[in-house]
Parts: sequence; structure tokens; C-alpha cells
Amino acid sequence: MSDLSSAQAAIVEAVGRICEKYDDAYWLARDNDHRFPEEFVKDIAGAGYLGIAMPESVGGAGLGVTEAALMMHRIARSGAAMTGVSAVHINIFGPHPIAVFGTDEQKARMLPPLIRGETRCCFGVTEPDAGLDTSSIKTRAERSNDGWIVSGRKMWTTTAQTATHILLLARTSPAGKKPTDGLSLFYTPLDRAHVEVREIPKMGRHAVDTNMVFIDGLKVAAEDLVGEEGKGFDQMLHAFNPERILVAAEAIGIGQDALARAAKYARERVVFGRPIGQNQAIQHPLARAWAELEAAWLMTMKAAALYDAKKACGVEANAAKYLAAEAAFRACETAVMTHGGMGYAREFHVERLFREVLIARIAPVSREMILNFLAEKALGLPKSY
Repeated sequence: MSDLSSAQAAIVEAVGRICEKYDDAYWLARDNDHRFPEEFVKDIAGAGYLGIAMPESVGGAGLGVTEAALMMHRIARSGAAMTGVSAVHINIFGPHPIAVFGTDEQKARMLPPLIRGETRCCFGVTEPDAGLDTSSIKTRAERSNDGWIVSGRKMWTTTAQTATHILLLARTSPAGKKPTDGLSLFYTPLDRAHVEVREIPKMGRHAVDTNMVFIDGLKVAAEDLVGEEGKGFDQMLHAFNPERILVAAEAIGIGQDALARAAKYARERVVFGRPIGQNQAIQHPLARAWAELEAAWLMTMKAAALYDAKKACGVEANAAKYLAAEAAFRACETAVMTHGGMGYAREFHVERLFREVLIARIAPVSREMILNFLAEKALGLPKSY
């Protein structure tokens, strides 16, 4: 990353200094005890990095998705992997619809506490019976005298165990010309008297909870509607592309960390009187992983630059997420195999990276749906879904 500006390099260095406080033992402990990394998040928030891409007028740094991607890449590459980035991820991209479509009063009320780490947001979009078909969500917001009453279910809601607020997509009216018409976006307190949160046991990233959320009569104030009623899906699009870019950067960081660990092991592990890294059966997969990660990084930076220049970047952002997730998965798999039996041992950490990097292949959108999108938008093929 020698082509970074001096300001960008300073961000990477400063975030790196924070990450150095949290070593492999810390992240392995969080994987074992499933405790949210509060200390790490407090340090990131205290340094002002939760607001790296938020407007300066509300206490943010006013920087771009490029700088946010550099930050998240540095966290992921430190050994924190998906646990570290997921602990702060939602605060980086989630509030974008508020920053773009919120009123001045909403921005002043909602964003500064998020940036300071005083409030924590979760993302209520996906539902059990809808999956990636967002137009089919069933959570409804009905008008009341002083706002809205929301009932429904959400799925795969990260950090809902400790979140104070939820960015919530709900149907306020029937679909119009587009299936996604009639969906509205709210940012509101997560009132536990009307919300039940059940954690989903999962394969990895144990320290950052993922949940089913059951909403029954949640009262939402009228002033918590973000943007125009019925246009919530269109507003959410302002978070989708940044999220794909950030996930790509995070995946690449994990893959590069795994690759560095594997190369070190290959240099030091001696079998039959020679380091195993001297064998082409070890060298070639590692070299291929390096090349694939570097190529994915270039696409990620291209997508980020386009977004920051306010240019269309949907194709590039999705391509970056696809390429990064696939390259990082292969790098982590190669790292495990390079370690041989020790790759299966938790003390060498590559098995943890392998488990966590799978998230980037699945979320926030599957690789198959990305390929559908690219076929339609980049190649002009008929829509397949």
C-alpha cells in the first residue's frame, strides 16, 4: 500500500497502534469466552474512528469510504479478524442513510452518540422468510397517534444483545410500481419491553453476537422516520455499496494475515532436512494466494474511489466483495493446509481465521447473488431472479 497519501498512511499507522494492544491471546480468549471486545471498541471510539466517514458537522472525521476501508483492513489484518471488525462495522457503514437522508435535527441527535461510542446500533433488515428478497419482508409499521407501532421478526441481526438502537426497515404501505416501494426506514431505541433478542449459536466470531429479533408492538416516534416514507429501500442502498467495500477490505486483511502466518511457518518448519517452504507444493499455493489477494485489493480500492467521487460503483463494489471473499477463503484454507496438523490446532490461529473468513462469502449477500448482479449489470444478460 505504498500509494497511500500521507494522511491515509497516518490513519493506518494510528489504527495499527491501537491494534497492537490486542494480541493473538486476546482474540483467542474472546473466541473461547464469547465476550464482546468492549475494551477494543472503547479504544477505537475514543480515538474518533467510529466516525471516520461521518460528516464533520456531527463530530465525524468527514473522510471517505476509502479511509474507512483502510481502517477496517488494518484491524482485520492485525489478528482481530472478523471479530474485531464486526465489533465496529455497523457504526462505520450503517448510519450512512441517516447522514444522507436525515434531517439536521436527526443528524444532530442520532449520529454524535454513535460516533462517541455512547450508543450502539444494530441493523434490522433480513427476515426469516425473506432472506435476500427484501421486498418480501413482513415486519410492519402501523401509524399511531404519535408515530408508529412496529411488529415483526428480523434475522441475522448482529450486536442486538448490547445494541441501544436499531436501524429498522419495515413495510408502511403496500408495494407500488416497484416491489420495494412502501418500505420505510427508522432509527429508534431498541426497547427491550417490546423486543426479544435470541442469540444464534454459530461456527465462529463467537464474541460478536448474531441474533433473531422478535418485535411486538414497538413504539417508534414520528421523528424517528429517516427520509421519505415508503422509500426506505432506496435509502438503504446508500449503505449497501459501502458495506460491500468494507467487507472486501476486511476479508483481504484476514487473508493476508493468514498468508503471513503460513509463510512464516513454511520458512521455519523443517522436514526431511529442509524448510517446507522450499517445496513448490507449498510455495505455489501461497504465491497464488498472494496474487489473488493483491488483485482483489485493487478492485476494492477502485470501488472505494468511485464511491467517494460520487460515481456509480455498484458493479465494482460487488465485484470487490466477490473477489476478496473468494481470495481470502483460499488464502485461509491454504494457511491451514500449510501448517498441516498444526493448522487444526487453535494455538496457531489459522483455524480461527478460516472459520471467520467464511462470513465474507455469505454476508451481506451471497456470491451467487453477486454473480447474478454482475451478469445483469456488467454483461447485459437477462435478470435471473
